[in-house]
Amino acid sequence: MSEIHGLAVHAAGAHLLAYKYDPGELQANEVEIKISHCGVCHSDVHLIDNDWGISKYPFIPGHEIVGTIVGVGSAVKDRTMGERVGVGWQADSCGICEWCRQGQEQLCAKAQPTCVGRNGGFADKVRVNSRFAVPLPSTLESESAAPLLCGGITVYSPLRNYEVRPSSRVGVIGIGGLGHLGLQFAKAFGAEVTAFSTSKDKEAEAKQLGAHHFVNTRDTGALKKVAGSFDLLLSTVSADQDWQAYVNALRPKGTLCIVGAPPSPMPILGASLITSQKVVAGSNIGSPHEISEMLDVAARHGVKAVTERFAMAKANDAVTKVKKNQVRYRAVLTN
Repeated sequence: MSEIHGLAVHAAGAHLLAYKYDPGELQANEVEIKISHCGVCHSDVHLIDNDWGISKYPFIPGHEIVGTIVGVGSAVKDRTMGERVGVGWQADSCGICEWCRQGQEQLCAKAQPTCVGRNGGFADKVRVNSRFAVPLPSTLESESAAPLLCGGITVYSPLRNYEVRPSSRVGVIGIGGLGHLGLQFAKAFGAEVTAFSTSKDKEAEAKQLGAHHFVNTRDTGALKKVAGSFDLLLSTVSADQDWQAYVNALRPKGTLCIVGAPPSPMPILGASLITSQKVVAGSNIGSPHEISEMLDVAARHGVKAVTERFAMAKANDAVTKVKKNQVRYRAVLTN
């Protein structure tokens, strides 16, 4: 196999620079993917800046990958040359622990992220375990599908796992890269959907994306008016909030699910959880099976990421705009 060319970061917070590496022989369980599109996720920014303390330099970021298979390992039976596939946050797992055997590979203690300790999708090609290269439905456009591989599954998984149904009342907190997808999927599940945002100017767009109602959270009385209203609140924001007010907004047995990590501890009164059996929870990404299901749902219900396209060579521009929250709503690099 030939060298792989991409854009790597060599130190925390540094600009991406041209980089090439020899991936060696294609392993028996791997596929090599020629990349057509790669989303720029906020997680890539955190890795570039080493905000989580897990980055290993140099490395090529990128974990919302769409492309076609150009190499198939000798043991791979379920993928074929020329097949269009997507790769998300995860590129491998041990395959034998209890979580892998249950089809919940995202919980594997030895899960291998796509661009932590290895090179990801800001490149012309990438290699992953074939189990994590998920075929894309033919009706999904590659550009709008790329952000679904991480952003989409991040919001789809809790909707699925907390059993949202047409009778459910769902609120999505934050209408950005994750939230605009959360609104669409919650609508696809048939739920009554409410958007929560500090940006009043997003109300019309939020309703176009699937929200039936809109709450301007800059209005101090707005949250009090919806107390006791929701079965599931999905928080997609990475900022501190009035968490107690959101717990109060839950119905009995309701769940506040966190998918955007706030920087500070969350002050919540224990008694407010006990009396109505409410739950505060977190949610990871999803397994390859869940990603496949999510892509099928997106194809059937017209769920699409709202994207801004950049040439792969302009990845630094895309990262800068993502850092400044200037992209509405997902940046996608193209080869």
